[in-house]
Amino acid sequence: MAINLFNDHGVALDKQRFTWKDLVQKPISKLDDDAYTRIRVILMNGIELDALRVEQVLLRMNRDARVQLAQLSRVEHHQATAINWMLSADHSPLETTIAYEQVAIEVTASVAQLEPDPYMAQGFRYALLEDFDHLYRYSALLDRLEGKDANNITQGYTDIVPGRPTTVHHRAPENDLLESYSRDAALATKLHAITLTGGEYQTHDYYMNVGPLFADPVARMLYAEIASVESEHIVHYGSMLNPDESPLEKLMLQQATEVWNYQACAAQETNPRMKALWEQFLDYELGHMQLAIRLFKDLERRDPAEVLGDGNLPAGIEFKSQREFLRKTLVEVPMRKNGTQFVQEDDEAVSSLTYRNHMNSQGSPSQSVSSGYQWTPGTELNRQSAAATEPATV
Repeated sequence: MAINLFNDHGVALDKQRFTWKDLVQKPISKLDDDAYTRIRVILMNGIELDALRVEQVLLRMNRDARVQLAQLSRVEHHQATAINWMLSADHSPLETTIAYEQVAIEVTASVAQLEPDPYMAQGFRYALLEDFDHLYRYSALLDRLEGKDANNITQGYTDIVPGRPTTVHHRAPENDLLESYSRDAALATKLHAITLTGGEYQTHDYYMNVGPLFADPVARMLYAEIASVESEHIVHYGSMLNPDESPLEKLMLQQATEVWNYQACAAQETNPRMKALWEQFLDYELGHMQLAIRLFKDLERRDPAEVLGDGNLPAGIEFKSQREFLRKTLVEVPMRKNGTQFVQEDDEAVSSLTYRNHMNSQGSPSQSVSSGYQWTPGTELNRQSAAATEPATV
């Protein structure tokens, strides 16, 4: 279904209501639902939380829109609740971590191929390789602590192999920055950057919350290490956003991002209950979009077409295995950063080398957790079967 941000009005904000039973519904199944259903759940929770974050910041900056922003953020909070509570309780925190990394990999890979700006597309591929390696390190930890095969979560859609080693992800902060997109950039470029910024925020916050809950010292350090990288990714993607955009311009783009993502989720969802939820929230976000457009017109006295063009949405994220693109990216992407530029390893900024050497001077959790680890299908079940068939030694 083609959507136009100006013509499709959805459900008005004052008609959007929830009960507690609306917010807490039957969750998806960890093993029976397709992994891409869980990917969409995690993605859209991150998008909703980022919208809520933006609205709360804008509320502090704009006296004339305070009431509308308060009303809007309440609904965004409830949407995030309904989505996040769809994750079932039989996911361990580490299994949820595996799922988070699969989201980062599959969504970023799709966005990188949709992106029309070559520089921005390079930025997506660059960080993609780091999330790819994080999946490998956490898969080793899952095997070590819970004796589980990460493929039970990824369902074979995503390779579990090393990417750019996590131990070299650590950069001096100035080398995380990118050049921001221009005011006249394609709407697709803006939606892509906002989407991935929200995703990285969510992942960072999750790791910061669950990392201290582990008793295993290597697990605690691994979460600390990768949470630090996720904070780098927030800067990496967040710096793509143009800082010259006005607050209400950012609100419009945030709402457009939600509409764009919900449309892709609704179009590709295989679980009928989740499809109905995506369609409901798509209608809600179209209502939010109309509110943002009115505020932009009334308070800034500007034409929303300056920001949204003709209002037609670009092609959406494809929820399908990106294995071949990932394998190609592993070979082709330059490995390092110097300022806002992508460079080969020998040209990496000296400030990052100094920073990294100090951070790793007492050891690297990501190297320790995967020492001697190689993912094989079945993991502990295969090992147990092999051990059971070996002749006993006397």
